[in-house]
Amino acid sequence: MTWTRRSLLAGLGSMAGCLGAPRRRSRSCLDAGSTDARIGFVGDVMLGRGVNDRWSDTDAAGVWGSTLGRLQALDGLVLNLECCIATDDERWPGKTYYFRADPEFAVPALAVADVSVAGLANNHVLDFGESGLRETVTHLDTAGVAHAGAGPNRDAALEPAVSDAGDLIVAVISLTDRWAAYAAGEHSPGTAYTPLDRSVGATRAIVRDTLDRVAAADPDLVVASLHWGPNWETAPSPTQQGFARWLVDRGVDVVHGHSAHVLQGVEMYQGRPIIYDAGDFVDDYIHKEGVHNKRSVLFELVVTDGRPDELRLVPVEIKNEAAWLADEDVSRWVHETMAERSEPFGTSVERIEDGVAVPLGSC
Repeated sequence: MTWTRRSLLAGLGSMAGCLGAPRRRSRSCLDAGSTDARIGFVGDVMLGRGVNDRWSDTDAAGVWGSTLGRLQALDGLVLNLECCIATDDERWPGKTYYFRADPEFAVPALAVADVSVAGLANNHVLDFGESGLRETVTHLDTAGVAHAGAGPNRDAALEPAVSDAGDLIVAVISLTDRWAAYAAGEHSPGTAYTPLDRSVGATRAIVRDTLDRVAAADPDLVVASLHWGPNWETAPSPTQQGFARWLVDRGVDVVHGHSAHVLQGVEMYQGRPIIYDAGDFVDDYIHKEGVHNKRSVLFELVVTDGRPDELRLVPVEIKNEAAWLADEDVSRWVHETMAERSEPFGTSVERIEDGVAVPLGSC
């Protein structure tokens, strides 16, 4: 994998998008003729607690199960890191669940899977306090994993991550509406927290500022990674749908949602994929009856001749605290479920040899 972390300078500039978005990049909607790329997106990756206990004394690569080769073949991989990577024992007061991974396990695990960008805007990255967040950022930097969504203050938490995928420049912003207590302040560490609702003026201002920072890198692909909404919901709310579409109208190319712990549908809006919830990719959570939260997807965005061409859904199942390529029965369930949950958005979901595919409209 060829991704390297870049620092992104804040600045004003025109922001992109195709299909009538109000802002434009200087590039022409992912210039034709650039190198093809396959960029992966997965939902929550929780490497603490039982996952940590299962793999910390063995081979860290085992946490990826049979998906490892597929992950390593990607040109980029974006995930939500649903834990801190730290050794500090001081817990944030008043929470029920605390997720922390041992750096000696988690750092090699992320490295072997060639993780490119970790979203940190979520409700667990500060489970072990400010020191836990500082450790997490330090370990990700050491591992060469770009990150966005949390930092030593609000300005840093809103800073996008910018990386290379082959010849493509990819910028990722990370926002959350979960656990307001973790919100970063002007001079205090925390997450990029804000109501993810286009009707909220403060949120509109934050998004404009963040996308202005993105524009300074003149990226080919802009990703909004959003940790949003309540658990166990199988469909997005009207507010989430409106916010996701509003982001695309402002130049975001991929909306990468997570938090519900279950798969939700995919919408193609102006030729851009909105993954409302990618489910969980690795965890030790209970199996909740009726929602199949252990069944998930590796979303692979195929970029051909510099343009988004296809979204492939590789069915995955969490077993024994690891991610495994799904068997035929689970693959069939993923196809039928994603077709059913995407149908309200008018999205076509097709069964292919190694999973499911969603054709993208031309730019």
